[in-house]
Amino acid sequence: MDFGRLSDLRYVDFCLPADHPETAAVLARAPSLSGTPPAVYIGCPIWTNKAWLGTYFPAGIRDADYLHHYARQFNSIELNTTHYRIPEAPTVRKWRDAVPAGFRFCPKMPQSISHERALYNADELTTTFCRAISELGEKLGPAFLQLPPTFGPEHLPRLERYLLDFPAYVPLAVELRHPAWFADAGLRDAVFALLEALGKTLVLTDVAGRRDVLHLRLTTPTAFLRFNGHGLVGSDYRRADAWAERLAQWISGGLQTAYIFIHQKDIRHSPLWTQYFLEKLRALTGLDVPPPRIIPQSVQGSLF
Repeated sequence: MDFGRLSDLRYVDFCLPADHPETAAVLARAPSLSGTPPAVYIGCPIWTNKAWLGTYFPAGIRDADYLHHYARQFNSIELNTTHYRIPEAPTVRKWRDAVPAGFRFCPKMPQSISHERALYNADELTTTFCRAISELGEKLGPAFLQLPPTFGPEHLPRLERYLLDFPAYVPLAVELRHPAWFADAGLRDAVFALLEALGKTLVLTDVAGRRDVLHLRLTTPTAFLRFNGHGLVGSDYRRADAWAERLAQWISGGLQTAYIFIHQKDIRHSPLWTQYFLEKLRALTGLDVPPPRIIPQSVQGSLF
């Protein structure tokens, strides 16, 4: 994730802001899931992480086996491949069958919808996309609509219409990037209220160069966090501590589901950050989400 990435972090205040005043109310109004613990899903943007061969993946696996092994390390994925093309239904079914029951895919909406058409005249493409990803069945998490930095408040009527018409059988998370969405508190809160009324999850983005998008306003009892790290520097760990504490507070307040997607410039750092974060979260909440682990590698015998 290059959006908001900085090379110089010396002047960045990474402290989490206070919750938006409406966040507690959203969680308080969430229906009780009696006897069902909150669900925490965590993952990366892609599964073809060749840097993990010989550590988190077995050495020498086929390309077709990457997803199978990825899903034994993480329980979710921010599915970026769907941003570039709408998959065929047989492909989606292969994805579904490659992962265990508790896994969740969060497919990114195609750029043909979000960027090229900017939601205009995109109903047919949207229906095609939603029908395709519905083949994931119970393994489908929220689809992820990332609006480009050029999509500003002047397009609010278009956004509202698009969300009103969005197929109800696919849950949706929305990321706003244009600075003007956040510059005026009245507009910002009106848009947040709209997403809440429509049952759409507002994406939280923790990135160095755009602290305005870290609004900490939940619009549903689902948190969808995109975390941009910087190579396991000290601030990465302090931010992990802060997020574990905040999620623990939200879970205590009624949060039902959390999705956390890690964007590290070097993919080798993502499992290490995840291990640290999940241990902190477990200590605070008791939720035991298995972290990624280095796996034993088979050793080929030698002839003497």
